[in-house]
Formats: sequence, C-alpha cells, structure tokens
Amino acid sequence: MSLAERLHANETIITAWSGVPDALTVEILAGQGFDAVTLDMQHGGHNEDSVLRSIAPVLRAGKHSIVRVPVGRFDMASRALDFGAEAVIAPMVNSVEDARRFAAAMKYPPLGERSWGPTFAAPRHGSKDSVKWLKESNARTVSFAMVETHAAVAVLDGILETPGIDGIFLGPGDFSIAWTKGETINSTLEAMMETVADVGRRTRAAGKHAGIYVTDPRIAGRFVDMGYQVLATGSEHQLIAAGAAGLLADLKKSLG
Repeated sequence: MSLAERLHANETIITAWSGVPDALTVEILAGQGFDAVTLDMQHGGHNEDSVLRSIAPVLRAGKHSIVRVPVGRFDMASRALDFGAEAVIAPMVNSVEDARRFAAAMKYPPLGERSWGPTFAAPRHGSKDSVKWLKESNARTVSFAMVETHAAVAVLDGILETPGIDGIFLGPGDFSIAWTKGETINSTLEAMMETVADVGRRTRAAGKHAGIYVTDPRIAGRFVDMGYQVLATGSEHQLIAAGAAGLLADLKKSLG
C-alpha cells in the first residue's frame, strides 16, 4: 500500500527523521522498524543531491519516503516528488496563499501546476505506464502544510480548504515558541495542548491527514487520540545517543 492509502485506511505511521545527508546512513535508518523515513532539508543537512540519492534505499527497504523542504522552497517540493518521495512537508505555511503555492507545486493540472518529469520517481516505484502514473499521482502524493505559528492557526480552515492540500503537520517546537512569545521552547508544553488537539480534530474533520513531531514517546498515544496519524521521531542523533547509552550502561553494569 502507498502512504496515501495507509493514511486513508486510518493507520498510524511512524517515521524516522533523517538530518545526516548520507545515503549509507539513511539506508541503515531505513532498515530499522520505522514505517517511513523523513529527509529533513529545513533544519537537517539534506540537500538536493542527498535527497535524490537517499530516497532509493528507503524505497528498497519497503519504507515510505517523505521530504521536508526548506521554507518557501515549493520548487523543491516538485523535485522531491520527481525523485520518488511519496509525501512532502512544507514548513511555515502561514497563509492561504502559502498553501496555494505549495499545493500548486505538488499536484499536476488541473488541480495544480506541477511540471511533468518523473525520470527517477516512476521507475523507482516500478511504473512503466506514463498515462497511468499521471492519472494516479495527485491522489498518491501527500502534501503536508506545517502549522507552527499563531498566523497559521488563525487561517487553518482556509489552509485545509485549499485544493491540493492533503494534511497538516504540526511543529510543536516552533509552536511553543510562538505560544510563549519567544520565552521558551517546549514541545510538550501543557498550556498549548488544547490548541494542538484542536488542530488535530479540525484537520481530521476536514477529511485531511494530521502529523506531528514527537519529542517524548510517552505521550505519542495522546497525540493519536487527538487525531494525529503521522508521528515523526528518531533522528540519527537521538538514536545513536540512546543506543550508545544503553550499550554502555549494560557494559558498565557487567564490569561492576
């Protein structure tokens, strides 16, 4: 099943979060138990070349490929899809116009304005029928507009109503900065949780998908109860630190 099909089936998708722009590292990450791997171009080190090369091992591992593009780089959204990504996350979508421009880059006409050129994407997904690929692409690709600011929340309904926007991805870190007017960063800030829940509920009520970054795995179930289906976590830094800590703890315990 494609990522879009699994989301429509109301499955919960757990994606690893890759910031190291190295296809061999991504290959190792894709070999773990995650459902998907997200390549981060905004705050991570991924660039066009690493995205092009890293999507292949993700797909070979039977996982879903997601790319977060830099702020305003809607042209890169189209390129990520041409490289074989199934979904794109666009950060700082703060207006309906931002959402419209993002959707236009994600969808072929008549829904959007995406240019044709699946040189890598079609063969990577095993497609040899160009017409079939064209007809199915708009439904198969998933566009996530990030909600991270008060401005985005204020126009959430308009973003959700934008043709070609398939879902919302909430960035709790930036959201907490906006919520506290720059006083702190706390992805699990209790004071904002009702608004986080409201965004999830409104997104699902609009028939769209909801995703969120999870910094504390102990509250992942709470986010699912709010309507969030895509749970992002597990960066290389986080996984290496956790694995090393566990290994060293066991080793030192054995040494007495």
